[in-house]
Amino acid sequence: MMSDSEMEQMGEQSFVTLKKDMPIEQDAKINAYVRCVATAITNEVGGDWEVVVFKEPSANAFALPGRKIGVHTGLLTVAQNQDQLAAVLGHEVAHVLANHGNERVSQKTAVSQGLSITQAVLNPQSELGQTGMGLLGIGAEYGIIMPFSRAHESEADIYGLDLMAKAGFNPQESVTLWVNMGKAGGETPPEFMSTHPAHETRITDLQKQMPKALKLRQEAQAKGKNPKCK
Repeated sequence: MMSDSEMEQMGEQSFVTLKKDMPIEQDAKINAYVRCVATAITNEVGGDWEVVVFKEPSANAFALPGRKIGVHTGLLTVAQNQDQLAAVLGHEVAHVLANHGNERVSQKTAVSQGLSITQAVLNPQSELGQTGMGLLGIGAEYGIIMPFSRAHESEADIYGLDLMAKAGFNPQESVTLWVNMGKAGGETPPEFMSTHPAHETRITDLQKQMPKALKLRQEAQAKGKNPKCK
């Protein structure tokens, strides 16, 4: 496995590259809304997270080692309220906390090559750079789809559901989100969904975990956690 510091360096460099290559949303209200939801989620895990809204029509979001979160404006038409957005962000942050990117990088490259991949993400047009971006889960930004495994997705779903509930969001909206994703997808699913399992499977799994998540939300609300992001 690569060290935490190597993964953080990789995530930070990738984020610098994305901010250079992709248009950033300047609308103050949109930024405040996304940051409100992201902050409520990340307060549950600690650390100072950087949140950037990209002016991109695709329904996508991602989180990176080094405490970075990116949200596409296109996601906001599918995630229709704060709770649905929290479901997506909880899921993405869960991937980082569970070291899924690290497992993928370590599986795909010998540790001796790790630093070269870390440097390569500064040049996403290169083959090695695209591999690095893909392994971190942001290859779609450059036309490279490298889905997380079903096991990683299921783990991030459960972890993310608990995370949003602990932050005081309504976990039941996670199910509504995936219904919306399915409707938005039609024959061609949104970018965010194309790298994830079928939404019917996901909804069934989420519903199994719902009693626990609702209890966590109840406990969060008793502590005064009741986000009102608009």
